[in-house]
Parts: sequence; C-alpha cells; structure tokens
Amino acid sequence: MTRLQLKDKLARLRKLRFKINVGKREKVVIPTPPPKAIHRKFKIVERYPLYEPFAHVAIVQDPKTGACKYILDELQLDSLERNVYNRILEILLAEIESPKEEIPDPRKFFAEEAKKIVDKYRISLGWLPDVSWYKILYHAERDLVGFGRIDALMRDPNIEDISCDGVDRPVYIWHRNYESLEANLKFESDEELDNMVVKLVHMSGKHVSSAFPVVDASLPGKHRLAVCYRREVTPFGTAFTIRKFREDPYSIIDLIKLGTFSEEMAAYFWMCLENRASIVVLGGTAAGKTTALNALACLIKPGSKIITIEETAELNLSHENWVSLIARQSYGLGGTGVGEVTLFDLVKTSMRHRPDVLIVGEVRGEEAYVLFQALATGHGGMCTMHAENIDSAVKRLTQKPMNISPAYIPLVNLVLSVQRVKPIEHGGKKAYRRIMDIHEVADYEDYRCTFKWHPTNDKHVPAFNKSIMLPAISERLGVSEKEMLSEINRRRDVLHWMCDRNIRSYKDVAAVIAEYYARPDQIYEKVIVGEEVKSIAISRKY
Repeated sequence: MTRLQLKDKLARLRKLRFKINVGKREKVVIPTPPPKAIHRKFKIVERYPLYEPFAHVAIVQDPKTGACKYILDELQLDSLERNVYNRILEILLAEIESPKEEIPDPRKFFAEEAKKIVDKYRISLGWLPDVSWYKILYHAERDLVGFGRIDALMRDPNIEDISCDGVDRPVYIWHRNYESLEANLKFESDEELDNMVVKLVHMSGKHVSSAFPVVDASLPGKHRLAVCYRREVTPFGTAFTIRKFREDPYSIIDLIKLGTFSEEMAAYFWMCLENRASIVVLGGTAAGKTTALNALACLIKPGSKIITIEETAELNLSHENWVSLIARQSYGLGGTGVGEVTLFDLVKTSMRHRPDVLIVGEVRGEEAYVLFQALATGHGGMCTMHAENIDSAVKRLTQKPMNISPAYIPLVNLVLSVQRVKPIEHGGKKAYRRIMDIHEVADYEDYRCTFKWHPTNDKHVPAFNKSIMLPAISERLGVSEKEMLSEINRRRDVLHWMCDRNIRSYKDVAAVIAEYYARPDQIYEKVIVGEEVKSIAISRKY
C-alpha cells in the first residue's frame, strides 16, 4: 500500500469523528481521553498536521466566550486493535535487542525492528487490515521510544511549553501564535500520570521517587523538564512542565528579523564581545533570556575558549573550543549533599580550565560571587538573571544570597533587559519579545542607557554619545571614536547582508562571522558589491 493510499484510508476514518472546515462554524466532535466526545459549536481558526497521517491539531474558538482551545486529533485504536496492540507490545519488548553501539536516531531503529517483528507475527495474531497495523506501529513507537501521551505535542514546533497541573486536570500549552491554550488532553488516574512522568525522568537519565519528588532534568532534544512527583509537594497529584526548545536554535539573524534586536544593536554587541565585555541578560520567566544569550554567543570570536555552566543543558554553541558543564543533584538522603555538584563548584572548577569567556546559564546564589571574581581577573563573562530592570538586578546582586559588594558592580559592562510585549505597531494583540533597553555600567548606581525600545513605532533608538564602552575600546585599540563607529556601521551592514541573503542558521552565521574576523576587508567588499545588498545605506549616521 502506498503512502497516498494509506493517507486516503485514514482520512476517511477520521471524517467519521472529526469534521472540520477552516473558518466555518459547525458541530465539531472533540476526541478526549477517555473517548467521551464533547459536542460543541466552534469556529476553526487554524488546522495543521503534526505527524501525517496519524496526528493533526486544530485551534478552535468558542464564539460565545472568544476563548481558543488546542484540539489534538490523534488516531486511536479500537477495541480489537487495542487487544492486538497489547499482545504485540509484549512481543516487541521481548524480542527487540538493544543496539550494541550508540544509535543517532532511536525512533528510526525502533521502527525498522518493530516492522520486522510485526511481519513475523501478524498472521498468528489474527487478520487486521494494513491501516490497523500502521496505527498499531504508530502507538507502539509513541509509547515505547516516544514521549507517550504527549508525544504528538512534542512534535508541534509552535509549542513552547507543555504543563500538567495534576490528575484529571487539562494539559495547557503555550503556543507561539495563540499563547496559553487549554488542550483536550487529561490524565484521569494517578497511575497513568505517574508512569508517564517516571518514564520522562528516566529518559533524561535521572531518578524520581517519593524520597526525591522534585526533579529538574533535560530531555532528549534539550527540552527542559520540571517535575513535582505524586502528592509529596502538591495536593493535586504529579505535576510537570516541559520547556520545549527548537531543534534549530535562534541565531542573532533570526532575532533581528523577529525585531528582538536591531542591526545596530547586534553590531554594537559584536564589537563589545570581541573586546571581552561582560554581559548580563535580564528578564522574567519565558521572556527569552536564554535565547538571547545563545544568539549573542554566536558573535564571540572564533577560537575563544568558552565554558558554559548550567543546571540543565540549554545552550547550544557553534564554537569548537567549548566545554559544557552541568550541575548534578545529590545522591544522599537527609540533606547530606553526597555527590552533589553545584553551580558554585562548577564556576570554581572552570577557572582551572583557562576560559576566555565564561557563560553561566542563570545566577541566583553564591555562584555569582565566583563569577564576579572571574570578571575581576579579566575573563569575559555572560549570564542571565531573573529581574525586571537594572535597578532590581543590582539590588538582587548586593543582597543575600549573592552578596556582591557594590564595588564589584562595575565589573559588569553591559546589562540588557528582554521582555514579552505587545507592540501597538502590530495591533497590540500578539506578544513579541523585545530588548527593552541596554545600559552600560559606569559605576555603582551610575548606568548609561545606549539603546532604548520605543513601543509606539517598535524601534530601537541608539544613543552612542552616552557610551563609555566605545571610548574605552577605541583608546585600547589606538583608534579614534569616529573609526570605531565606522567599524560598527560595517558590521551592521554585514548583518544586514546576512538577513537579506537569509543566512540564518546559527552555524552559517558563525561561519560568516569567523570569515569576517579573518578577512574583514574582503568580506565587506563582498557585501558592498552584492546585487542583493545594493540598497544598503552605508552612510547611515548614528
């Protein structure tokens, strides 16, 4: 049977229980687990496939309340198929041998092996149409090597967060286009929810139990998992949140196109990072701090030794000379801390590896003290911190548990604040991430704003005349400030050229930046003579 024939058969099956015409209001049957359909009238806002032809999603809107919901349409097994599935599952677990070597794609390996075993036993298990066997294999892959009930959600590139607040409570997702949405997915028993969470934690290589009910882990694909197990710390049963990360991380070019950074701002950071400036990225939860930090790291000079320190692995750099250090929880009981490796330990250890740039995923405790000691010795440093603005960040730094002396605050050169906003320029409805402002730290309580975002026209306005970094860099390099601004203009044009040519992959962006470091005049000449970039205004003034 061809893929087209399979798709056609499954489409006919789906029409019996999920009929949708985009943009029209009609009666929609929403499949919910268990399969008790809820009949309501919805307006279908958008529909798209997740894993053709087995899983689709529809964003629907209740015309009475205006609220949107996330409707997962996944082909389910009927009673006969479920009986065969349970038997074939036991056979698969018994007969699939573990690979002797590490495999790059476990799903592909499982699909190939499972198909061989199903072909071997399908006659003895009773007759079923080909469509049913494809459904059975899909569910087997989903439950054994995938993420279980939430596997289809994990395939959706538009989802940023998946959260479950407990048993018999709907799963909520954060959609890039529609923000917070209730999904038609529930876990109706403690056993079902607990088993799935235990599986997720084990996939991340960690352990969860009543003795260790709180876990932070990193799933395959670097998705961040936070778990509160059973009713040890929450009265509603097991709760979990997954922060999904893109397979292809945002580069600085992506963030320029999205409006998070401006070209001038990115060129300014490029110049500062080349001269080992220290940067702190501020923002609230899910404001885009780690994304901004990862994008800025693309601008670090190639060949620099970079050490990243995180509690869960989230950063993804293109540099070859990069060491990633991850904190580890204790193995002991009763708060003994046996085997624990904290961020503080890792920051101390990193100093013995002679880093050029030290990047801490997030500072919130005593590790901040060691980071500032590293900055005092001339190392470049970058980190994120939960804070609304530079004043609240400095207050956090100078109070417990960080206890940074006010005399050390000027060791931070640049502080940028990122927030999720709704610009008037775009209708004031959809949320976007924007760098709100950039401050240079001249001294304790003396901060110079060099960039500020204006919400009325959604533009970042520079104020280089207030900068203390650029004069210091020009003095160190022995060039005039006019030459310094000219170099920033050149780098801005290179970034514009990459935007214009759609060079956006973080590895491709890093390659162009590395080439500019090696041959700046030749690369800039390529930018000038390129047909695609003839309209670039080289003579823009700051």
